[in-house]
Amino acid sequence: MNACTHAGMEKHLCSAYDMPRGPEPAFPILHFVAFFFVASSIFYLEWQNLRKLQGLWAPPIQLPPSSWTVNTQGRLGNQMGQYATLYALAKLNGKQALISPKMQRTLGRLFRITLPVLRDRAALPVPWLPYLLDDWMRDDYRHIPWNYVFFTGYPCSWTFFHHVRDEILREFSLHAGLRDEAQAFLHRARRGRRGLTFVGVHVRRGDYLRTMSEVWEGVVADKAYLERALAWFRARYARVLFVVVSDGMAWCRRNVDASRGDVVFAEGWRRRSAEKDFALLTQCNHTVMTIGTFGFWAAYVAGGRTVYLANYTLPSSKFLLVFRPDAAFLPEWVGIPADLSPLLRNAT
Repeated sequence: MNACTHAGMEKHLCSAYDMPRGPEPAFPILHFVAFFFVASSIFYLEWQNLRKLQGLWAPPIQLPPSSWTVNTQGRLGNQMGQYATLYALAKLNGKQALISPKMQRTLGRLFRITLPVLRDRAALPVPWLPYLLDDWMRDDYRHIPWNYVFFTGYPCSWTFFHHVRDEILREFSLHAGLRDEAQAFLHRARRGRRGLTFVGVHVRRGDYLRTMSEVWEGVVADKAYLERALAWFRARYARVLFVVVSDGMAWCRRNVDASRGDVVFAEGWRRRSAEKDFALLTQCNHTVMTIGTFGFWAAYVAGGRTVYLANYTLPSSKFLLVFRPDAAFLPEWVGIPADLSPLLRNAT
C-alpha cells in the first residue's frame, strides 16, 4: 500500500468519526427524573408521618418469661377492679403484671400507678391465653400454671386483693394536684365550722335506671334509702357534713333533704369530671354508696365506715349468677335493704 492510499484511508476514517451525531435517546434521563420525584415524595410523606407520631412511638418491649395482662373494659371503676385483680393475681402466682396503654391513660390521670405498660399486645408473637375470671376469688386462681395469660371479665371483688390492701391503696394514691383540689373543696364547704366528719355520698343513676329495671330485675337507690343512710351517720356523729356526688344531681337536689344545713352538693367544680368527683369522695372520712364499681372504689380508698344499698334485685335475677354480694361488699360494711315493692307491683 502506497503512501497516498494509506493517507486516503486515514482521511476516510477520520472523516467517519468526525461526522455529526444525532440526538441521544431520552429514556435514561426521564427514568432518573421520575425516580427522583417518587423517592422524594415518599421520603417527605414518611417524614410527615413520623412527625405526627412523635411521642407515641415506643421501643419494642422485652417481655419477661412469664407475663400477665388484663382486658381494658368499662370506665374508671371497672378498670380499677381489673388493675387491682391483675396486680394481686400476678403477685400471688409469681408473674409479671403488665397493663395496656388505654388503662394507663385512664388510671394514670388520677393515680400514681406503677405497673409497666404493654404496647401492641396483639402484634407480639406471644401465645396469649384468654382467661375469663369470675367476680370473686376461687382457689384455682392461686395456681394458674400458664406463662402468658390475658385475663378477661369485669372483676371487682375485695376477695381478690384485700390481702394486699396497703399495696393497692398505694397504687391508687392520688396525684397531689387532684388531692389538693379536693381538699380545697372540703375546706370551702366547711365554712369555718370545726370538728366536722365528712361523709361522701355517691348516688349512681344514669344508665343504671334502665339497666337495673329492664335487664337485671333490680332497682337503684331511692329517696327512702338515702334518708336512712344519712340518718345512720347522723345518729353516730354529732357534727357531720354530707358531700353528694352523682351523675343525676338534679334528682339528688329534689330528693336529698338539705334543710339541716349538713348537705353540700358537689357542683362547684371548675371543669367538673368523674376524676375530680372520685378524688373528692376519697378525701371524706366515710361513705354512703348506692350501686356500681365507682362507689365501691370510692369507699374502699376512703376507708372509714361504709353504708351500701343491699338486696337490690329480685331473688330470681340473673344478675346473681355473676354477682355475689358477700364478695362485693366488705363484711364490716353496713347494708340497708332496697325497697323492691315497685318490681313486685309490676310483676303482678
